Amino acid sequence: MATALRAAVGNVAAPRALRSSSAVKAVSSAQVAASPFLGSKGKLFTQSSGQQQSVVVLQRRRIHGVRALQRGDYYVKEDGKPESLEYRVYFADKEGNTISPWHDIPLKAGDGLYNFIVEIPKETSAKMEVATDEPNTPIKQDTKKGKLRFYPYNINWNYGLLPQTWEDPTHANTEIEGCLGDNDPVDVVEIGERQAKIGEVMKVKPLAVLAMIDEGELDWKVVAISVDDPKAKLVNTMEDVEKHFPGTLTAIRNWFRDYKIPDGKPANRFGLDNKPADQEYALKVIAETNNAWANLVKSKGKQLVTHHRRLLHLRALCEENLEDWRRIKPQ
Repeated sequence: MATALRAAVGNVAAPRALRSSSAVKAVSSAQVAASPFLGSKGKLFTQSSGQQQSVVVLQRRRIHGVRALQRGDYYVKEDGKPESLEYRVYFADKEGNTISPWHDIPLKAGDGLYNFIVEIPKETSAKMEVATDEPNTPIKQDTKKGKLRFYPYNINWNYGLLPQTWEDPTHANTEIEGCLGDNDPVDVVEIGERQAKIGEVMKVKPLAVLAMIDEGELDWKVVAISVDDPKAKLVNTMEDVEKHFPGTLTAIRNWFRDYKIPDGKPANRFGLDNKPADQEYALKVIAETNNAWANLVKSKGKQLVTHHRRLLHLRALCEENLEDWRRIKPQ
């Protein structure tokens, strides 16, 4: 249960510690009540497609073409070729257990710092994101109508998310035109000089926040700096950003305002009088979205209490079938 409660949940959900994304058998939804996830080595999880649901049995396999690269206290495992539909970046802890970067990496890093997960390194254009609807929420390249998505030009900063945060799509923010959350973790724009790597977990100081409004949804952009940046000790407030990185806050706002225009879409808007808010406001946003994430996990976790025994029984039956399949020798 503890494992399951740390997994991704609901329509933004997936189980923790899943070793593979290769489905070998589907079980009819008539055999099991709908549940957002099941932990325990990640053998089972529910998939939804319209009104249909099924439980998929997953078999462990070696990740082909894998490179286990250390990213601070974590490892990333690349599956597939970059800039392909199959490409995924999975996360693992020091013991080699597959984890969810969104749910299992803690938000706080101690001493007033926060963990920041890099999805898009600076000076690149592939639109990478944590796949909140896949097992273990790996990083993948976003798609539209089956095609890989790219920004029209490189992003000038490291970009990613704060783990264990969630912008609640049912919560209307009265300070930002009553906009609802965008159903994703909170985004971070890291302004340091070094180009980070996909999947890198950096310790950062939040400095400011922008309230971007994207097609009516609130999409916070926390501006932060890595504590390892040469200027980190000089930059502790929004005013320090203006002093040591002059023009950066305006450049960030303008970049996110205009990046959809080349695709024929209107410019994004910003709340809070079109200005960045200070560090205190940024920390408030982080705390609120962390609380929303905790409530999300808690509410979905309650569903497990009802279905846990039934799912455990089904999993046992499926594992017996898997053992039978393994004993069958190829003809």
